[in-house]
Amino acid sequence: MRFDPALAAQKAFHEAEAELGADWDTAIELEGTFSSNAGATAREAYEGLLALAQKYPNAHSFQAFCVYITWQQVTEETIARHFETGMKLCEAYLVSREARTDRDVEQIEELYGSFRAGLGLEEQDELQIEYKRDTPKGGD
Repeated sequence: MRFDPALAAQKAFHEAEAELGADWDTAIELEGTFSSNAGATAREAYEGLLALAQKYPNAHSFQAFCVYITWQQVTEETIARHFETGMKLCEAYLVSREARTDRDVEQIEELYGSFRAGLGLEEQDELQIEYKRDTPKGGD
């Protein structure tokens, strides 16, 4: 990766304060628990952060934050569910680029590829590779 998802998460989280209004204190509490714990306690805080994100679908910085922390979940617990969640969050974020920073768009596109690859969706089997090699190319 060309960036540090943990640092990107911190930056996006701080940019989300204005987006969450009255729920900012809840977000701070959940993020603190997520960042300072592991295992079930961190997972519960993570789920709480995702639930909060559902309440604020137009909170672009907070949505980006959730993508970044999902990558942290992947590195903590490498299971298909986290890759799938990451893909869905990326797709929701990337569906519209209005009011999103170029930095976050580029980084989330990169993470999207990583989430897909983690599920084997970027891999080609030998038959696909051979087919591409043997397929005539157009040209002059």
